[in-house]
Amino acid sequence: MTMAETTMTAAKSDVNTETPILSVKDLVVRYTTGSKSYLDAVRGVSFDLYPGQSLALVGESGCGKTTLGLGLLRLLPRLGSVPSGSMTFVGKNNKPVDVLKLGTAALRRWRWEEAAIVFQGAMNSFNPVLRIGEQMADTMKAHLIDGHKPSKDEILDKSAEMLRAVRLEPKQVLPSYPHELSGGMRQRVLIAMSLLLDPRLLILDEPTTALDILTQRAIVDVLGELRERLGFTMIFITHDLALAAELADRVATMYAGRIIETGSVRDTFQNPRHPYTAGLINAVPPVTGDLPNLASIPGSPPSLATLPKGCAFRDRCSYAEDKCAEIDPELEMIESRLAGLSHTAACINWQQVHSPREVVTADA
Repeated sequence: MTMAETTMTAAKSDVNTETPILSVKDLVVRYTTGSKSYLDAVRGVSFDLYPGQSLALVGESGCGKTTLGLGLLRLLPRLGSVPSGSMTFVGKNNKPVDVLKLGTAALRRWRWEEAAIVFQGAMNSFNPVLRIGEQMADTMKAHLIDGHKPSKDEILDKSAEMLRAVRLEPKQVLPSYPHELSGGMRQRVLIAMSLLLDPRLLILDEPTTALDILTQRAIVDVLGELRERLGFTMIFITHDLALAAELADRVATMYAGRIIETGSVRDTFQNPRHPYTAGLINAVPPVTGDLPNLASIPGSPPSLATLPKGCAFRDRCSYAEDKCAEIDPELEMIESRLAGLSHTAACINWQQVHSPREVVTADA
């Protein structure tokens, strides 16, 4: 049984018996673009994430994946805001917290202690003039550990423990400056820092981008080991479907700021029910067997500033019909191949969507 299948099996009981660790309802993330103008980069996103689950957010660049991740931790830039929706998080004390209502001090404590993020560019996440040990120490000093400020020895022990957990030698890494480490080492240090305070939720934004394939493999193996050991819940933002299939047990496809399909890894990749998801899968070459005819999705994603009426994907979709110009479909429940797990798609013609390698795309 693969790691994904093992996690899916565990996730079934979570869905049926547990309270979501994170419940997002109708979330809108808005960017101000002028004195009286704005665009919604995330439009009415809803999902529940259960303890121990790993959710992959997939889609083309510009679909809103990173904006959603930043919005979940309230790390949006100055012109970004959340005008509507809700985010309820159940922390280590098992008490639900409305993340959007946290004040500055409470939000500062919540980040790292309860939820952390690993950014895409590791080098940009570090202070270039501070040693790694100093930066890890600063993170721990800003929070209470078991109700008290950690001592120097506690900081050193915890930092060394987490570095060893990501297969790094503390004596080499702690006194180093970021530029003295390779890209893969910096990425693993960033993962170690994000887990210093044992958060329940870890968000990873393209953590393997710009790394060579062997380093990517090492990062994936490290994340698998850490999840098994620490049991944290994970949101994995990526456009790499192979990584999503390996690291996640559930997949959410995003397009034009909306989630347009959700399902287990098996349901999504073996039986996609949205033309966009099927198109993404059909464009990926297999790693074994003969090379099939690959078909890219024609056209480009629409501008979020001037979204068309109706379904945002219709101009690129071979299943589109006249009423697609009038209806922007909501997620519809579809029977899952795995009992206890849900599969949803936002397409009025989801029954007609072909299996991967058979999907029909519109003419370019």
